[in-house]
Amino acid sequence: MNKQLRASVAALAVAILTAACGSNTPAGASPTASVAPTQAAPVTLQFASYAWQKATVDAHNKIVSDWNAAHPNITVKIVTVDVNSVHDKLLTTFQGGTAADIVHDESADIGGFSGQGFLADLTPLIPGDLKADIPQGVWDTVTFGGKITGVPTILQTYSVFVNKKMLADASVTLPTAASPWTWDKFAQVSKQLTTADHFGVGWGLKSPAATVMSMSLNFNGLFFYNEGGKNVVKFGAAEQQVLKRIYDLAYNDKSLSPTTLGQSGPDILPGFFAGKYAMIVGGNYVAQQMVEQAPAGFDWAMLPLLKGDTQAQAANPQTLSISTQSKNPKEAMQFIAYYMQAQNLATVAIGDWLIPVSTSAGKSVTTITGGKNSWDVNVASAPSLKLAPFQTLDAYAQWKSQIAQPAFQQYFANKIDLATVGTQLIDGWTKVGGK
Repeated sequence: MNKQLRASVAALAVAILTAACGSNTPAGASPTASVAPTQAAPVTLQFASYAWQKATVDAHNKIVSDWNAAHPNITVKIVTVDVNSVHDKLLTTFQGGTAADIVHDESADIGGFSGQGFLADLTPLIPGDLKADIPQGVWDTVTFGGKITGVPTILQTYSVFVNKKMLADASVTLPTAASPWTWDKFAQVSKQLTTADHFGVGWGLKSPAATVMSMSLNFNGLFFYNEGGKNVVKFGAAEQQVLKRIYDLAYNDKSLSPTTLGQSGPDILPGFFAGKYAMIVGGNYVAQQMVEQAPAGFDWAMLPLLKGDTQAQAANPQTLSISTQSKNPKEAMQFIAYYMQAQNLATVAIGDWLIPVSTSAGKSVTTITGGKNSWDVNVASAPSLKLAPFQTLDAYAQWKSQIAQPAFQQYFANKIDLATVGTQLIDGWTKVGGK
């Protein structure tokens, strides 16, 4: 009887697992049903994460703690990765054969790792309801050579933040989602807000490549073009727009604090709080630091995305991938599906102040926050995010860090001109073996 009982239990477990993996819950539903029950053999999964904001770290810790409590035979352990050296750290572990089972990265970086064979094809592992809960356009950002090698989680935008009192004192009316500021209007307001005591805007561009590449989509500046099956870099008028406009703000209009150009986004916050600049531009994650660090009574807002020809920015979501070195990919996907449940992903998104990629988590964020602290603006910007050509290129991450980053830094430091930037970008693509 004991043997028969054990056989019946085993058969039931297989049936439940099969049903869960084949689930096809409609888009928008929480993917809870796809989380398969634990197995008998104990498994330990390493989860390499670069979460760094306290609220996000807390969210990750709770998700892992709750998972471990509910799945005693599949234990997840977080391995902290320095946010400033994610690519290099991951590459070292991949090449050294010590990669974590689950890897936290971003879509613009995993293309190279995918091409090198370090990341597993998740296509057959992703539960149907999770697949349906995320727009296809976002899945496109993590698909390389027809293989999905990352589950997208949260998205970043680059936005304008304002000191509402300083703008009100200058009789500046805030834009709306229906009528966003153009880049020209932004430059006009920056000059209007500049006085002998403060600049109109501060912009932390110590590491400017990601910002420039993403915001250049406002003017259809793609940088990468496919010609005859070969990817080439071009630096035409469209690619020069954002670079030149930022330069003009600092050196011609003198409405952008040149000191901030060499600082990081968080570095400029004290000056913003102290009234040294009426506006700042940064990743939408800066909003979380506003909440945590702004002095009492400081009234701020995040504005709708700036508009050039469009408001488009690169959809470069953070991702969760499974290393090909993992001996437990199915269990790793079970944890990822759990992480992606609406409530869990909403908590992570709120902690980082980024946009959740799934429909269900987006609704959860709106419900939890009530749209306050510009969350309505944040979530509403999602439709403007799109796949950029550079995100699918294996050599992009190396080109970005070794070529584009220093070229943009030198330009913003007024050490080289636009023509030199273009030469460095084009020649640099060849140097890194771009194709």
